[in-house]
Amino acid sequence: MTNCEIRSYQDLKVWQESMNLAESCYQLTIAFPKEELYGMTSPIRRAAVSIPANIAEGYGREYRGEYIKFLLILQGSLKELETHLLLSARSKVGLTDTLAVNPILRQCESVRRLLRGLILSLQNKASRE
Repeated sequence: MTNCEIRSYQDLKVWQESMNLAESCYQLTIAFPKEELYGMTSPIRRAAVSIPANIAEGYGREYRGEYIKFLLILQGSLKELETHLLLSARSKVGLTDTLAVNPILRQCESVRRLLRGLILSLQNKASRE
């Protein structure tokens, strides 16, 4: 398979990176107190998992416009995740610290750039059709 050949959503760099991001979020929240299961653990995990899941679901849609719509929604999910992470590291919340959150925030930024590139590529293809 060449670098440009996409046979499945699993071949997309943005999906691969978002899976890594979700895994990092799961690892981070393992150390959260049990009483935060519904307060912060679940929302972080849910937002993180929704990113690769929606990339996959959008990829499976029949129309490019629907796929783009899913990807645009993901931009919001990514910001939601970042907000949960930042809040969990605030000193008055104290679930984690910035040393643990910063690498995950960098992963979020990487996924955001890849996601934006995919959206622009799909929009350009649609405009040429």
